This record gives sequence, structure tokens and C-alpha cells, in this order.
Amino acid sequence: MAASSAGMSVLLCNNIKQIALFYPSQQRQSLCVIRGIYTPASLCQSKGQIKRKSAPKELVGVVGLEVHAQIHANTKLFSRAGVGFQAPPNSLVSFFDASLPGTLPVLNRRCVEAAVMTGLALNCFINKKSVFDRKHYFYADLPAGYQITQQRRPIAVDGTLTYSHLGGPKRNALVTRSVRIKQIQLEQDSGKSLHDDLRGQTLIDLNRAGVGLMELVMEPDMTCGDEAAAAIRELQLILQALGTCQGHMDEGQLRVDANVSVHKPGDPWGIRTEVKNINSVRNLARAIDYEIQRQVGVLDSGGTVQNETRSFDAKSGRTVAMRDKEGLQDYRFMPEPNLPPLMVYDHCSTVPPGVHPSQVVALEEVRAQLPEMPSVRRAMMVEAYDILPEHSFTLMNEEGLMDYFESVVRETKAGPRKVIGWVMNVLLGLLNQHSLGVSQSPITPKALAQLLDLQETGLISSSVAKQVFQELWKAPGKTARQVVQEQNLEIVNNSTEIHRICQEVVDTHPEQLQAIRDGNKRVLNKLIGLVQKETKGRADPVLVRAILEDMTS
Repeated sequence: MAASSAGMSVLLCNNIKQIALFYPSQQRQSLCVIRGIYTPASLCQSKGQIKRKSAPKELVGVVGLEVHAQIHANTKLFSRAGVGFQAPPNSLVSFFDASLPGTLPVLNRRCVEAAVMTGLALNCFINKKSVFDRKHYFYADLPAGYQITQQRRPIAVDGTLTYSHLGGPKRNALVTRSVRIKQIQLEQDSGKSLHDDLRGQTLIDLNRAGVGLMELVMEPDMTCGDEAAAAIRELQLILQALGTCQGHMDEGQLRVDANVSVHKPGDPWGIRTEVKNINSVRNLARAIDYEIQRQVGVLDSGGTVQNETRSFDAKSGRTVAMRDKEGLQDYRFMPEPNLPPLMVYDHCSTVPPGVHPSQVVALEEVRAQLPEMPSVRRAMMVEAYDILPEHSFTLMNEEGLMDYFESVVRETKAGPRKVIGWVMNVLLGLLNQHSLGVSQSPITPKALAQLLDLQETGLISSSVAKQVFQELWKAPGKTARQVVQEQNLEIVNNSTEIHRICQEVVDTHPEQLQAIRDGNKRVLNKLIGLVQKETKGRADPVLVRAILEDMTS
């Protein structure tokens, strides 16, 4: 097959200009593929309603998702051509992928096992017998003029995905929901169309053509962008845990289309739009929330929502009309004549005689290989580290954050509860502020662990520790101890010096002194703050409080 792939590379390069002539870029419809989750809190309340001032019965969003997950396999679904994201154009193409006459599909067992494993993890019913169909449409990056898919009887149906997201008025309560999985089907991916606007032509790369996909269809059980984003992030974690899909959205390994409509509870669903060109979990939330608000605005102004396909512009945060869907496209589905029904067996013992073991996929064997699911790992983290459930949710959902947290815990003397406070409140806040991922953090887990050790041993105060953290952010090459020594930030334990500063603060604030003596003990915190300000946060807080309590009693 390597020789055939090389031969096809030459053939495709010789004919690429002819393909561009038959399929000019203006006739092609753009196919763009698809970390903290952001969505306006007003769009996703406990019932997922959109707050409006006028209507007594509020409109709510209705959201369904279609997910294309690229199966993690060495070869394609029906050929032995390799799979690689960064390979040179048209270098991973077999004769079958290019649809040369006389070539036939050979089903990849790994892809079947991946679909079955994903179905089991999502509580699906696995069809013991599923079939393949041809879906006809004509794009330049689909050489055969049809896609092999599973329209009539997919490999898995009727599943459930349980997910959690932060909700409530302050967005700090963990809300758990579930979405129904209508079906999971195996199908081929198409190639890529590369638009050259300068020359006015479209070039075709068939490296992706024939790569195995799992299409997961989620029922419209969600009401806002936050719920949809949380569901996709949970799905992403499950697929990565299973090893059935790597889930990198930036590489097109996980592509999501959102079907969005609005209606009043109890009324029929409204006209839906399909939103494409969503390249991240965060943008999925933004796109859905914008589209819900747009449709509400259209209906409020007396207009009608159009049944159309829209794309999402991440820069403007808006959806833009691509094409209408009023004329239903006839895909002319027909049974795939070159593939027999796909059989899945309960046990190896139930396999009919004459079937080679290499062609058998048994449910019990696949079920025995299921790994620990993300929900189980979250529960173990809560128990092991004595952290809150919402903390475990954020640690798992932010890519790389859990590994960062556990690395700090291993290297510091501070307890997990203190570490989680720093990771969630300080580190994550700065990362979000600068739009950085955990892997891009200027402060390594080792650097944070050293900083926490300085605080834990009493060398610096908590306020100084935050100051040092900011300095480490600006100068990643330094250590916490270096910053403390250079800026003379060690804690002051000299009781005579602290006593003198406390006396000055008390003498210059007679009103606060009288308030404390009249019973308002909270005012003492203000005096403590003034002492810390005078010492630039270096004074031992325990000693300061003891001295001030003695002076104001």
C-alpha cells in the first residue's frame, strides 16, 4: 500500500489543477472544523431561561449537537493508508481513498472496537447487526461522490451523557445534567479543500479522506451555551480516557455543529438554525448564546427565524448566514453493496464457525477494557485530597490543570486544601486574564511548590507570597527565594519593632481604638491592615494581632 500511496500522490498532483477548474472556490461551501468555559450567566439559569423584560412567558433555548470524532487509529476506516495531521498534502492516499475504479473497502477492526467502546462508555445499546449506506453528495474533496456511513442502522443507539457545569446566581454551584445520545455511527471523513483566494482556485488534499469518524448525535436536551460546552468537554474527556479519539479540536479531531432554536415552554419548538465553524469549547458556548439572543431579538421585533446554516465568527462573536436549508437536499441514501452487515457478538463463544478471530468484535472483551471514567476520577480526587466537588470539576475540565495541581501537591509541604486555593484563585485567575492555557503558565508547578514552602515554614506572610507570585509571573527564570532575598521580603519577627509600629497606628487612630473598646472587634482587622501596610506585608500576622489585642483591651 505504501507504493500505491506514493503513486497516488503523483497522480493527484498532476490532476489538482483540473480539479480546481471543475470546482472553483466560489462554488464550494467552506468546511471549517472544529478550556475554561465562558458564557453569560443570564443565559443559563437553573431552568436555562433567557431573561426578558416584556413577555410574561419567557423564551428558552433548545440546543442539540452533532459531533464528529476522529477515531484514533493508525490507518483509515476502509483502507490501509496511514493517518497523520501534519503529513505533506496527498501523501497518505490509497487507490480506494481516491476512488479509483476496481477498488473495494476493507473495514478496519480498530475503528469498530473504538465505536463499540465509546457506545458502552455512553450507556448505549450496541446493535449486534448494523449496516453501511452510501450518502450521495458532490464536493471536490469527496472523490467517490458519496460517503459511506450508517444511516439506517447505526452501530450504537439510545445512550446518555451525564455532565456538570457551574451554575446558580454566582456561578459557583455544581449543576449536574444529562443529554440523550440518539446514535453513534461509523462513517468516512472527507478530504480538505484549500482555498487560494489570490489565484482564485481551490486545491484538494485527500490525506483526511477516508479517515474513520464516529458521528454522535445528541438530542436537543440543552438550553444554553454553558450546558452544551460542558457536555462537549465531558465527552472530550471520556473519549481521551478511552483512547478512541484524541479530541484535539484545533486539529479537527473533534468537530461540533450546534442546532439552535428558541420557544416558549409548552409550545412546539421553533425553527432551528445550524451553526458551524466552531473551533473550541469556549467558542461553542459563545456561538450558541449569541444565536439564542439573535433569535429572541428577531422574534421580539416581529420577524421570523430562517431555517439556515450559519457560521460563527470568533473575532466578532457573531453568527453569519451561510446558506438557507429550505430546499431539503436529497442525499439518495442506498445500501452499500460492497460491505456486508457489521456483526458484533456478545462473547467469543457465540461466534459462528468459520469466522476468523481477527474479524470478531466481542462486547464482553471490549467492556473488560473500559478504563476509569472522568466522573470516577473526580470522586477519587475529592476523597483523596479533601477538596470540594466543584474544585474537582474545574481541575478535570481545564486541560492540564489536574496534572499541574497534583505535581504541586507532590512537591510542597503545604496541604492539598491550600494548594487548591492557590491553583483555583490565583493561578487560574491570571491564566484567564491573559488568555493562556495551563501549559503556557510562566510559573511551573515546582516554582509554585517552592513558594508555598516559604510560606509554610513562616519565612514569608500570605500577602508577601501573593506579591512574590506576581514577580515570578513577570520573571519566570527566578525562584521564589531569590525574589524574597532581592526585595527583602522576609517576615519580620522582631517584637520590639512590631510593637513600635503597632503603637504608632493605635495612637494615630483614636476613633478605631474607641470603637474596639466599645465592642466592635471587627475594627481590629483595619488596624492590622494598617500595620501590614506600614511593614509592606512583612510583619508576622499572629504577632501583630496579639500585640494589637493587648493594646486595645
